[in-house]
Amino acid sequence: MFENLQDKLDRAFKVLKGQGNITEINVAETIKEIRKALLDADVNYKTAKAFTDDVKEKALGQNVLTAISPGQLLTKIVNDELTQLMGGSVEELTISVNPTIILIAGLNGAGKTTFSGKLANYLKSQKNKKPLLVACDIYRPAAIDQLQILGGQIGVPVFADLDSKDPVAIALAGIAEAKKNGNNIVIVDTAGRLAVDEQMMNEIAAVKAATNPHEILFVVDSMTGQDAVNTAKVFNDRLDFTGVVLTKLDGDTRGGAALSIKSVVNKPIKFIGTGEKMEALDVFYPDRMASRILGMGDVVSLVERAQQQFDEKEAAEIQKKIRKNKFDFNDFISQIQQIKKMGNMKDLMGMIPGVGKAIKDVDIDDNAFKPIESIIRSMTPFERENPDAINQSRRGRIAGGSGTNITEVNKLIKQFEDMRKVMKQFSNPAAAAKMMKGMPKMPFGK
Repeated sequence: MFENLQDKLDRAFKVLKGQGNITEINVAETIKEIRKALLDADVNYKTAKAFTDDVKEKALGQNVLTAISPGQLLTKIVNDELTQLMGGSVEELTISVNPTIILIAGLNGAGKTTFSGKLANYLKSQKNKKPLLVACDIYRPAAIDQLQILGGQIGVPVFADLDSKDPVAIALAGIAEAKKNGNNIVIVDTAGRLAVDEQMMNEIAAVKAATNPHEILFVVDSMTGQDAVNTAKVFNDRLDFTGVVLTKLDGDTRGGAALSIKSVVNKPIKFIGTGEKMEALDVFYPDRMASRILGMGDVVSLVERAQQQFDEKEAAEIQKKIRKNKFDFNDFISQIQQIKKMGNMKDLMGMIPGVGKAIKDVDIDDNAFKPIESIIRSMTPFERENPDAINQSRRGRIAGGSGTNITEVNKLIKQFEDMRKVMKQFSNPAAAAKMMKGMPKMPFGK
């Protein structure tokens, strides 16, 4: 996410490296590089110019403290300005009416139907709501099937009328169904349309007028950059939407849409899609995204994702098992499943400060856990519960059953044993303190 922009901004800040103070000359050079980086990222020209003018003005008005270098100061200013550019503060959905109606709009191929499913899953699992999905895309083949499949996956009902060719009538019937069945959220998935298609734009305007939605979310493919921003403006002029959703942020995103859209349409980004899984949806936090763009990581989001997946009761049980040295391969594979639900592995590692830059050229396959899972699933229930009983002949059978080799099986079992030892030591506060005390002192400050 935003790797190219991150690299170019890094290079821009290096202009000030080693400088003792901020001057008009060295700031001008850095600002020029920042503007170039933004334009290369497909940021709207007016937005890029206004942004860099603001940064320059703030930088020249600052005194550099002895503890801070000019480069660090400018990074802080750019971070603050990026946060403001993307909206300043988080803007969540307005859910106060029963049922709350959310209309989903956007272009063909932007990912509206997938987002509709993700949003229903988010509202059900994170907000304890009872959503109903309404299939109003009467044009795209299999659109209704797709929504029904997604609804089945997440346990959310889908209202569809296969005989009707009137999206307004379908939307109204869906709302009536929600009221009848006690659904407190109605998510209306509409057909994709082109901004230049007047008939289709009139149609969605009619759906809006008939349903009087509380939220209208415009879904945009972030990989389309500046085109997405121009399209958003046309849609906003017709629909006056309440928020933007950026999809496909896990792809080769230059960042133009995320950085420009708020300043052009003056509507907040409310959600970002970061993968294909139903859980791969995040509330948009401008400050966290600014930190990630500048390579500072996003530990808060990482912790939140972990908290969403890890059950407190289960965690307490695992802790008990670790203390008694009873942590087994069943527990191990359960933890792997929970980590996988958190999202794309490279994206997760990029949230750790300093790691994003280190792994930018490393290809981290989301299937990296597959060999481990195959090995564990080739074990018998007895072997999973009793790792110490896995002798050499059992290892040979496990290797054959998992399509791996004996070396890989031995390596996994060795790593598992080492991990169990460390976990056991750290579960005992006194032993952990002793272990930490015995560690060599790190040569900080030398």
